[in-house]
Amino acid sequence: MNAERILEARDVAWHVGGETILDHVSLTLHEGEILTVIGPNGAGKTSLLRILTGLLAPGTGSVWRKPGLRIGYMPQRLVIDPSLPLDVGRFLRLTERKPDALDAVAGEVGIRDLLRTPLARVSGGEFQRVLLARALLRMPQLLVLDEPVQGVDVNGQAELYGLINEVRRRHHCAVLMISHDLHLVMAATDTVLCLNKHVCCAGKPEVVSAHPEFLQLFGKQAVNEIAVYTHHHDHAHDLHGHIVGRLPHG
Repeated sequence: MNAERILEARDVAWHVGGETILDHVSLTLHEGEILTVIGPNGAGKTSLLRILTGLLAPGTGSVWRKPGLRIGYMPQRLVIDPSLPLDVGRFLRLTERKPDALDAVAGEVGIRDLLRTPLARVSGGEFQRVLLARALLRMPQLLVLDEPVQGVDVNGQAELYGLINEVRRRHHCAVLMISHDLHLVMAATDTVLCLNKHVCCAGKPEVVSAHPEFLQLFGKQAVNEIAVYTHHHDHAHDLHGHIVGRLPHG
């Protein structure tokens, strides 16, 4: 059975002050699919995300969303005044007040031990997990992640991408991810859309990484970086880069 379509953009364009930000962008996202939009700075990635989620109306073109679609959003940045007496648990209770639901999600993303920790004291990787928990408390059918590994080292990035994949499988939600990183994201997605104001190329990661427009944007060095970071590891890391367990071979 084919996966249900939950989001579709057709010929979306967006202009600001006479400058083209997006030009005839189309995409389709299905239930349970991870779609990652990559591209250089200024490619229009965040503008596209805002249009797809309904925060902006397209200048031309159209966006269709499944009726009643529940969206959980993890922003690129969230600045919180460190002087606020706000711990992780209180922050999450602003979204969900049911203790059982909050405890379940906190356990799922590995932050149960942080619930009484002041937000100002959590690390970059821990804070990204807190933001992911906040998005999951909406019980989303579509999880939207804008640069989800900001402030996380490369080992922590691999762990976080693995967690996102597990969340997708467990909840059978679609994931729309925005990133400018190449080395790990290509191994953590089903479909890649390479954007530079227009759609340069789209498809499976191995197809996109060999596409002439991708190579023109990122260069052959990008392919070498992807090869380095998609090799097999026999161990897993936590968000701080510490080895936390061995993985089976095969």
